[in-house]
Amino acid sequence: MKIIFAGTPEFAAVALKALHDAGHQIVLVLTQPDRPAGRGMQLHASPVKQFALDHQIPVAQPVSLRLDGKYPEIASEAHQLLQATPHDIMVVAAYGLILPLSVLTIPPRGCLNIHGSLLPRWRGAAPIHRAIEAGDSETGITIMQMDQGLDTGAMLLIEKMTIAADDTTGSLHDKMAKLGGEMIVEALVRMEQDALQATPQPEEGVTYAAKISKEEAALDFKLPAEMLERKIRAFNPFPAASASFAGVTLKLWRAQAISSDNKAAPGTILSADPQDGVVVACGSGALRITELQKPGGKRLPVAEFLKAFPMQGGKFD
Repeated sequence: MKIIFAGTPEFAAVALKALHDAGHQIVLVLTQPDRPAGRGMQLHASPVKQFALDHQIPVAQPVSLRLDGKYPEIASEAHQLLQATPHDIMVVAAYGLILPLSVLTIPPRGCLNIHGSLLPRWRGAAPIHRAIEAGDSETGITIMQMDQGLDTGAMLLIEKMTIAADDTTGSLHDKMAKLGGEMIVEALVRMEQDALQATPQPEEGVTYAAKISKEEAALDFKLPAEMLERKIRAFNPFPAASASFAGVTLKLWRAQAISSDNKAAPGTILSADPQDGVVVACGSGALRITELQKPGGKRLPVAEFLKAFPMQGGKFD
């Protein structure tokens, strides 16, 4: 098929590569504008744009596709480009911009979305983070026919995946990105064979995965240890869970919830042992932290971290 692909991060780049490797003709890539990143805050191309450039695929980076939005002229130019580019279908994966009805109706065979959850659970921007944070035992990929709603379109393919007890957003993302690439290739094969069946999403079980904010990273040790452990995994690698100790904001990368009948105030460090980890009192239970990072430093296992940053007998603010 001739495909227009819309996506931005690595999750989308994996799908784009899968479509390219499967022999589909990617006639145009839409991706978000380059963003400043790194210490020098220089502009960086998205993973999707980088793949497109490496394979000589035309790229467009409109800031908006809404004709009634803040940038109607830019949106109009993008519409004209889409209409002038011969294609069969549009595939969308973590694009980051709203596709209005005026765009959804351009592709002859519609727009397919690769969504990182078992819809209708976790519609929205951060389904992988929220599934881990909520303690879900499974997630998956849904290939969906897009409509005007927020991830409300009919389901075309759905595949479940177990969330491992030690999965972080980073590790689960990589597994789901691979599955998403495989599934969109399969979906297009079935579409060409007229064997793709659309199933409306059920009305029950709808939840929304709000975008992750940096403010959520600060941990509150009044919460149960199990909830804090899930947050640490959910916020790894972004935005990275954090807590303040002796006036220093530390990033907490790995931890396990453990049972404890201690009566200490939440945030109190019960022990700080190179082998056993930094054990912290919580609202219920305790949290054993095993990987930490101080500002300007590297992520370190607890044994290495404690050599330069003793924590015995202290308390998280």
